[in-house]
Amino acid sequence: MATLKLEIVTPEAKIYSEDVEMVTLPGVEGEMGIYPMHIPLMTQVISGEIIARKAGQDHFLAVGEGFVEITGDRVAVLTDMAIKADDIDEQKAEEARKRAEARLSEKLSEEEQASVQAALLHSLTQLNVKRRHRL
Repeated sequence: MATLKLEIVTPEAKIYSEDVEMVTLPGVEGEMGIYPMHIPLMTQVISGEIIARKAGQDHFLAVGEGFVEITGDRVAVLTDMAIKADDIDEQKAEEARKRAEARLSEKLSEEEQASVQAALLHSLTQLNVKRRHRL
């Protein structure tokens, strides 16, 4: 069976690097399903969930905003956040959400507001992915 090399990289580390059968990405135009031999494409990724199908099993990751480059045999995602669903600490994500919401009620500079909104989006994305796939 044909596969794709899925690589997900953040500024801190390479989070995922595996051969997969299919990838589902949250794009600006909606969800995208990527199979081997996909036409070359470069587009924006929004905060949401990446689903990587490997050996018939789905693996879930919470991702932030970024970009994806797709070729016939490779999907490279560069994002500001990526966490495997199994590695998400729901309690810490909930605490981060509460802190960010509390900070938004304060008087902040535009830069601080953007940073806090990004932190809020990251925590909400993690919570959504974790709660969707809770065992």
